[in-house]
Amino acid sequence: MAKKINGSDTFSPLPSQVELEFLEALLEPEDGTYPWNPGDDESEAYFQELEEQFGMPDLVDEELMRRSPDFFNNLDTLWSDINSTPDYNQNLQQSVVLNLQETLRTTFSAYVPQELLNAIASKAAEIFAARQLISEQLVECVQTVLPTWGTEDLLVLARPFAYAMRSSESPNPASALTNLKNSEWTVLSEVEKAKVSLAIASYAFTQLNKSQSEI
Repeated sequence: MAKKINGSDTFSPLPSQVELEFLEALLEPEDGTYPWNPGDDESEAYFQELEEQFGMPDLVDEELMRRSPDFFNNLDTLWSDINSTPDYNQNLQQSVVLNLQETLRTTFSAYVPQELLNAIASKAAEIFAARQLISEQLVECVQTVLPTWGTEDLLVLARPFAYAMRSSESPNPASALTNLKNSEWTVLSEVEKAKVSLAIASYAFTQLNKSQSEI
């Protein structure tokens, strides 16, 4: 007998635990096993029974209904902020320009044409945050009203004003009007007009700096 066993050509190992569990599931009554075909009519009842046991769908639906208004309101707020940001920035920039124009008109309009003051104020507000040397900003600012002047010549005239601004000296508006006290703008020399324009520009940038520090 031992020889027959030892000489057998086949050997059947014991089934594993997984195989036993699978076999047990197959041998269970049909109504007690998992519905492998969700399309069967019995499957719907099976899944419905599981959902009722857990009771989660109703809770989830109730939670969604309760929170959905807040969710969509937050979305509306976010979209509103995104859509209004460009308009807000534009309105803020316009407000800065208008306030600066009013300041320059109040200080210099008795001696300098209003169009020149408005142009300097607009350009100063536009390039105020640019990463440029102070002298370059002053020159760019006044070139809008002095188109015939070259950049290098204006840089020479701008140096004293740039130095005063770097040393935190507040430009005195009265000093810019020295050459205008007894003269009309139209009779000033080109050099005098350039110096006055640079002085007004330096005063404009000082006002912008002051406004920013107060925010």
